[in-house]
Amino acid sequence: MDTLSAQQAIASNKAAWNESAEHHKATEHWQSLLADVGAPDFSCLDPTLTTLLMQVGVKGRDAVQLGCNNGRESLSLYGLGASSVVGVDQSDAFLAQAAELASRSPHAPEFIEADIHHLPERLQGRFDIALITIGVLGWMPDIGLFMGHVASTLKDGGTLVIYETHPILEVFDPEAPNPMLPVTSYFRREPFVQHEAIVYEGPSNSAAAASYWFVHTLGEVVSAAIAAGLQISHLQEYPHSNREELYDQYENQPAQLPMCYTLTAVKRPA
Repeated sequence: MDTLSAQQAIASNKAAWNESAEHHKATEHWQSLLADVGAPDFSCLDPTLTTLLMQVGVKGRDAVQLGCNNGRESLSLYGLGASSVVGVDQSDAFLAQAAELASRSPHAPEFIEADIHHLPERLQGRFDIALITIGVLGWMPDIGLFMGHVASTLKDGGTLVIYETHPILEVFDPEAPNPMLPVTSYFRREPFVQHEAIVYEGPSNSAAAASYWFVHTLGEVVSAAIAAGLQISHLQEYPHSNREELYDQYENQPAQLPMCYTLTAVKRPA
């Protein structure tokens, strides 16, 4: 995908996410977040990510979350002892939700609206931890270019932490008559295109701007991190689902698929 079409995809994805924000706010989960986020030790992070972040060491460190959505995970980093947290997202509608959550919190994160490819210069070389969580990498047309920008936010010796869904799941359609039958290639090059609102909780058939979801193999993610000057220090795959409930059916199978993974990588001095 050339630069022009990549930027068009990014812009359309931003519009789609902004249109979807109201759907995410109209949920019981949002009301629970508003009620819970006031606790100093608030965290919505699951045990897998919590354990990994504790092993990496968050206490007293400066962290950035790239693709922070409504800020709930950024706020959770304070519960692990982060000294400062910056959340970056290109959706101003979701960042408005992040600001609302932060207003209920005793902590003071900074939220920045920016396309990952146009990060403010003041973020360069600033952080000990860069966090990427579920459902970020698939929105990036060029994983190598993306990883270079992620690495640019880290101090020398800083650590990238990724907790993502496993790309092998993109081979399957959980709503197909036979959801266990592969329906597309693991090495698919063209993005999936969706014209309905992006909703993770409950169905939505309302029309929205087109959204483009790109498939990156695990090998491409690892190679992109290495090419960005990051040294892989940990890579682990897991049999549990960390995405929409539709994918729970792939758990606990006799022939179990990997469903998510964690990766850490340390920035080498230039």
